Parts: sequence; C-alpha cells; structure tokens
Amino acid sequence: MPGQRKRKAQQRRESEAWRAARQNGRWERRFATQDQAEFKAYVHELLRDGTLNPEDVRLDMLCGRLTHPTTHVVSVWVGDDQA
Repeated sequence: MPGQRKRKAQQRRESEAWRAARQNGRWERRFATQDQAEFKAYVHELLRDGTLNPEDVRLDMLCGRLTHPTTHVVSVWVGDDQA
C-alpha cells in the first residue's frame, strides 16, 4: 500500500517518544469494582472534567474464575514530579 512505510515509521517514532516520556513514574490504582456499570460511570466522570489526558488512564479487566469474580480496575499515570 502506498505510504505504509511512512505510517509505520511515524507510529514507531510516536511509540518511542511515548516510552521516553514514561521513564519516570508509575501507574497508581484509583478505582476497582466488580460492577461494570459502576466502572463505566467512574471512567466517564474521570475523563469528563478534562484534567486527565486519556493516554494517562489505564483500564484493566481482571478476568475471573469460579472463586474470583471479574474485577474492573482504573489506574492513572503519576510522574515522579507529581508524586
């Protein structure tokens, strides 16, 4: 496809820049629940106010088994300078 090499190079540069910006910091768990509706509402409220960049929010779904139910987790990137 025309331009594919250029797009892949751009994606690689963006990925490398993202990793370089994330060198100093950690993911901080903000919220965990087993209720999917509550999870969606929290994420919506978190991103609605506009103080966080969507790239700084990680959404995880920890798959459950019979003894451990499925858990939804919201984590936020916290840089070392913000801690």
